[in-house]
Amino acid sequence: MVHMHRNSGPGKTAYAAGTLSRVPNQPKTPNRAVRVDGQVWEDAGQASAAMGTDRTKLINQFLRWYLRRPGAKLPERPPEDRRPA
Repeated sequence: MVHMHRNSGPGKTAYAAGTLSRVPNQPKTPNRAVRVDGQVWEDAGQASAAMGTDRTKLINQFLRWYLRRPGAKLPERPPEDRRPA
């Protein structure tokens, strides 16, 4: 059995079966907190979407390139006319 939570009543505990599966869409990697200027964050979201990707993939790709991981390539930048101002 797996302890789920404590009820408001004294001494009462709720349990669920220990065979619970992984939550759908639960990421395999933990969230990381980074500080990024709000406008840069929004612009990166728009630019990455226009390129058919997302910020998370770009950040991971950039970090692998930065650390010189085997096979890592620098992310492609959006064309000048598609970059947010």
